[in-house]
Amino acid sequence: MKRGESVARLRAFRSTAPEVVALVRKAQLVPAIVENAGKKGNPPERRAWEVSLPVLAKVLIKAGLRDVAMLIECSLPGSSQRVDVLLAGVHPETGADNYVLVELKQWSHAELGWGSDRLIWSLHTRGDQLHPVDQVRGYCRYLQRDIALLHDRPEALHGVAYLHNAEEKLVRPLFQLQPDQFGRLFTGDQREGFIEFLRSQLAPTSGAPAAERLFDSEIRPRTTLMRSTPADLYAAGESLVDNQRLAFEAVLNRVNLAYRSNQKCVVLVTGGPGSGKSIIAMSLLMRLHKERRRVRYATGSEAITKTMRRVYGRQERGLEKLITYYKNLATMQDEWLDVVICDEAHRIRRTSTDRYTRITAKTKRPQVDELIEIAKVPVFLLDENQVVRPDEVGTVDLIRDHAARAGLPVFQINLDGQFRCGGSAAYDEWVLNLLGLRSFGPMQWKDDDNFTVRVADTPQQMEDFLRSQITHEVSARIMAGYCWEWTIDPDIDGKLIDDIKIGDWSKPWNSFQDRIGRAGDPPPKWLWANDPRGFEQVGCIYTAQGFEFDWAGIILGPEIVVEDQALVIRRAANVDKKLKSSTLFDEDFDVLIRNTYKVLLTRGMRGVIIYAVDAATQEFISSLVGRLNFP
Repeated sequence: MKRGESVARLRAFRSTAPEVVALVRKAQLVPAIVENAGKKGNPPERRAWEVSLPVLAKVLIKAGLRDVAMLIECSLPGSSQRVDVLLAGVHPETGADNYVLVELKQWSHAELGWGSDRLIWSLHTRGDQLHPVDQVRGYCRYLQRDIALLHDRPEALHGVAYLHNAEEKLVRPLFQLQPDQFGRLFTGDQREGFIEFLRSQLAPTSGAPAAERLFDSEIRPRTTLMRSTPADLYAAGESLVDNQRLAFEAVLNRVNLAYRSNQKCVVLVTGGPGSGKSIIAMSLLMRLHKERRRVRYATGSEAITKTMRRVYGRQERGLEKLITYYKNLATMQDEWLDVVICDEAHRIRRTSTDRYTRITAKTKRPQVDELIEIAKVPVFLLDENQVVRPDEVGTVDLIRDHAARAGLPVFQINLDGQFRCGGSAAYDEWVLNLLGLRSFGPMQWKDDDNFTVRVADTPQQMEDFLRSQITHEVSARIMAGYCWEWTIDPDIDGKLIDDIKIGDWSKPWNSFQDRIGRAGDPPPKWLWANDPRGFEQVGCIYTAQGFEFDWAGIILGPEIVVEDQALVIRRAANVDKKLKSSTLFDEDFDVLIRNTYKVLLTRGMRGVIIYAVDAATQEFISSLVGRLNFP
């Protein structure tokens, strides 16, 4: 792999309208999509393919657009999400490549949600749903941002939602959202209008060359959260997709309702690593701050909180004051805030009292109660499989239970997309099975074009490969389980001690210091993930959690080894003092360590390189994953 190269590529089932109709007649449409688009599809999705795609195909034939390319279940770069159909062809007047994104809905009836023009309610869905026009707009902006061809020619992309089973009168409120280039709505009884629109955008000639140029286009490097500006984050709300955008709009809607009707509620957003929780949280912070709402972004992580303050406080005066810790909110009066955004809410502690709390301020009140009561709309974003310390108690059940005791409704959104790990949902599932967090057990890894997984023969080979990938735009870090003692103080020359020794290879842990030193010094612990000098040290779970890197190197310590074709935990090999409590049961310790490695193994965006200290475990992992071929 070339230095800094991005491997993300589009994938879709390429077809035409006549081919789709023919496949339906032969009952071969679903197998063709599964094989060519690389998406299995659940039963509802497969039924939707069989019902909706022929409808669109017949519209195209009626419009005389038989040769326009239909890119079915087209992937979004670096994501597990798909768009229903992307039509590729040429503009009838200019002759330039032109594209129309079509979202197909079988809804026959839909209404706007209470107090919103962006959330809708339908007989065909459960709970609030995102307006289909906003769904299409999110896809369009995502593609325009990430695909060089569309980024350079934004006028070449258009978006449509087609509710082919609906009549205009039964979904009339949805038309309150004004159409634009990236989003407009047609119903089944507006078929002729839809045909006219398609003819205005696509000529009756082959769309294959335009489709090929789109697939050959460069995928633009994505700006990570820590490289984003406040303006980027404010605008990011418009390019959130599917349930990400639903969560974003739901919070804004609940804030407005809280003002109009004094109706307080709790919003709960769940999702795995890379599902977009933090980008939603920071986008909400910027939007609500611009709207002059009383808002705070809070976490239980020193590394995240201090890094966020440093990154964004430097760019816009006053932003650092909006970023705080859970425990700092304990002294505020009830409902002092309009919104509190609790990111990494799986890290909520039992109480806000710690060793630094003044005696007069110590309390046994649950921290979750303080967070719920501090704002009109408390928002919690969490992943229960990222709890890594015994005093972390943030779960869906805990938050729901305490909200119920307060008599508050809970609006929950589950993020089902994957926007890290090259957008590979398969990798996320592979990690869960490898670590025994799913019932299937370890499985063979099948190479993914968008995400690299390899086993290094030595930690030196891992380091050399990762170093070769680093550029100004591409980051890499090495992380390990907490199986080596940590020397807190550097030597007399200020050099960190190489505590991690594996054969003839050695590295220090990230610095334990809290202050930023001289130019040549290693970064403080909280800045390790965001400072390029961090590559020269090995990070632990406490400095890596909540961050992402283009490339991740993971050392499986002697605390996790193979027995009977499964990974088991050896408690004695772990040296983390936070996990040494005699009241921590072995079963709970086991889960915390598995969660730790789940977090570490899902920090990479382009790829992950694994090395296991235990020889048998190294051999076992190598039997599941290809070896790293470098140099």
